Amino acid sequence: MDYQGTISRGVRAPIIRQGDDLIQITADCVCGAAGQGGFSLQDKDVVAVTEAVLARSQGNYATVDQIAKDVQNKFGDETVGLILPIFSRNRFSMILKGISKGVKKLIVQLAYPSDEVGNSFVSVEQIMDKGVNPYADVFTADEFRKTFGDVRHVFTGVDYIDFYQKTGKCEVILANNPCEILKHTKYVINADIHTRKMTKRTLLKAGAKKVVSLDEILTESVDGSGYNPQYGVLGSNLATNDSVKLFPRDAQAFVEGLQAELKKRTGKNIECMVYGDGAFKDPVGGIWELADPVASPAFTSGLQGQPNEIKLKYLADNDLAGLSGEEAIEAMKEMIRNKEDDLVNNDKSLGTTPRRLTDLLASLSDLTSGSGDKGTPIILIQNYFKNFSM
Repeated sequence: MDYQGTISRGVRAPIIRQGDDLIQITADCVCGAAGQGGFSLQDKDVVAVTEAVLARSQGNYATVDQIAKDVQNKFGDETVGLILPIFSRNRFSMILKGISKGVKKLIVQLAYPSDEVGNSFVSVEQIMDKGVNPYADVFTADEFRKTFGDVRHVFTGVDYIDFYQKTGKCEVILANNPCEILKHTKYVINADIHTRKMTKRTLLKAGAKKVVSLDEILTESVDGSGYNPQYGVLGSNLATNDSVKLFPRDAQAFVEGLQAELKKRTGKNIECMVYGDGAFKDPVGGIWELADPVASPAFTSGLQGQPNEIKLKYLADNDLAGLSGEEAIEAMKEMIRNKEDDLVNNDKSLGTTPRRLTDLLASLSDLTSGSGDKGTPIILIQNYFKNFSM
């Protein structure tokens, strides 16, 4: 019996700077880790590289002034409503500064009790105890504090209402209906991530004169800035006190180039991907990690699709209930080898909850690399495509 299942390894890398050849550096690091660790690279291994180092190697940065100029070009001398941003200093403070600087007046509408990805400053229990209807009730910042008192984030301890008011030099209201902002202005930037297309349609249908989503800001260079033609400033992170690092561009060319380089060096067909936030939820704080627009912006073709697996626990308790020991093992292997090509709505797959391979692998990579000081922006995943029968 082969006792080794999926292995996820963090691979250390040097500090990546603009202009570095990330394909060569990644290949060097992965091959170096294999040599140092005494293991071999195999067909269908997965090499995942965080979006942060790819964007850094591209120099894909933008300043507050460059964001402001693009916003001003889009809205001119108008009062603008900014709705449904996430609560994050890392993700949103510089974007907020840029937007505020690019408009005549800014009104920010925050969602409550939490933002789109689960960052909260009041609990659902508090909402119910106060008799508040979150689908209809609207608050000013002062009214919200008077109703709920302490509104600091459960983990960071930050009062995001106060922080956004000061950062954006703006008026803040709290409401969950995106159309509430239209009582203040018909010019809107919707800052939500995964619901942005629906929100934009809703606002335009309700009478907004102009709606711009974050994926439409910095889609091309402004005064020499970085840019992302697909995601704009979505997926960006704070870089300095005056700039952001944008989501990487041309990521597909990178993963295909990396795959070719690894093939040349090892002779193996290794799958490659770029990963950002994992798609998982914190069980205590209720935070859904995915603040990037996608978990993986680019991946090689072998990572398309979703797993097609049978549930070993179900089969062990049902089809193989009368077997044990080596006989049960061999019977299970045989069932796996002969499983149907499509197990959707099949009792044998009950409880496997299929997801896209890239979302699963990106989440595994993000958890392995962490977000702090591990220094492993490259992840090597082995045996992921092996099952109990192999």
